[in-house]
Amino acid sequence: MLRKLLIGLILLVIWFKGSHAGPSDLRELVTGDDGRGWEAVGRLNIGRRAFCTGALITTDLVLTAAHCLYDKASGEVMPLDRVEFLAGWRNGRAQAYRGVRHAVVHPRYVFGQGDDVARVAHDLALLELDRPIRLPGIQPFATAGRPHMGDRVGVVSYAKDRAEAPSLQETCHVLAGRAGIVMLSCDVDFGSSGAPVFSFEEGAPRIVSVVTAKAETESGKVALGTSLDKSLALLQARLSEGEGVIGRSSPTTIRRFGQGEVAEGGAKFIRP
Repeated sequence: MLRKLLIGLILLVIWFKGSHAGPSDLRELVTGDDGRGWEAVGRLNIGRRAFCTGALITTDLVLTAAHCLYDKASGEVMPLDRVEFLAGWRNGRAQAYRGVRHAVVHPRYVFGQGDDVARVAHDLALLELDRPIRLPGIQPFATAGRPHMGDRVGVVSYAKDRAEAPSLQETCHVLAGRAGIVMLSCDVDFGSSGAPVFSFEEGAPRIVSVVTAKAETESGKVALGTSLDKSLALLQARLSEGEGVIGRSSPTTIRRFGQGEVAEGGAKFIRP
């Protein structure tokens, strides 16, 4: 269970107790000026009733959480013609709308296997869009290696109470890490699954993790993220070689869901 997994992480986080960033750190990116530079983060609509968050790492590749692609009731992968990436989604409009042609999840990820280390540590997916997004205002993010305990990071995400515009939390911290997982003080909620976690060490934001779950420790609420490490390179190689790739079963159809058509809750997090 995730609670057992967290015991070791809690021991590492004790010295950080009281340093969690609060929800007041969240800044909603409701205008074009607010969202400038973050347009490559988008809402990932899963059918008509769920959503996650994803981010472009190339003009046609989106990084997100693996569990976003699964139907909770059946445990089956959602048909890709029901998945749509809305780059820079804000107030009922996106900078770009794209369908998903192919997807690949970490080969060691198994949906519904329980809240254990493997599920959280390997909860990573890469989506190939049906068409590249080549717009001057949408620049894909670079990625970087695993962040270290104490590092300042930030997160841009959608969530159940902020589904119509992303929110930026520019200052949260890495509290602990082990077995491909990082524990973060970032404020996340349902719908934030797959949200990019950024490092600012090189002057420009670089993705160092992806939000996969929320939990609680003795120090308060935390987010869990999947460490990219070698996993991203593995996913890119598998996609390139066609190994374990999920494909579309029908021609591309853009489904533009209007405001309010995606129900609250989004894709589900693992609970402690």
